[in-house]
Amino acid sequence: MVKRMIILFSCFAAFGCTDETLDKKYDWIPLKVTATAYNSLPNQTSYEHPAIAAWGDSITPGLKWIAVSRDLLNRGLAYNTMVKIDTLEGIYIVKDKMHSRWKNRIDVYMGENINDAKEWGRRKITIKYAVKKDSIN
Repeated sequence: MVKRMIILFSCFAAFGCTDETLDKKYDWIPLKVTATAYNSLPNQTSYEHPAIAAWGDSITPGLKWIAVSRDLLNRGLAYNTMVKIDTLEGIYIVKDKMHSRWKNRIDVYMGENINDAKEWGRRKITIKYAVKKDSIN
């Protein structure tokens, strides 16, 4: 998994991978979810470690990361899965998990900008998540 992420980030950084390049390697599965936003602040995450995600990754403003409700983990949105969000540019990476009370929900990371998160609010959107294509086809 780590090797896949290094290759992915190298591809974006060094070669400027396009959607076309990714579309050759991945199928993009659509899914309707409720989307909210969060910040890396003690009252929204962990009072002791607000900049540490659920899997131990360090959160830094500017990263395109999302948290997912735990029911989505088994539906294919596992750690390090690439996600396209229909109203935002770029590709987001699943790097955090939400509390078990939430269902069919993602939380878009918005750094420390509370106003951006409040402006985003809560909305129903369609996301597309990457599933590696079968190499036989």
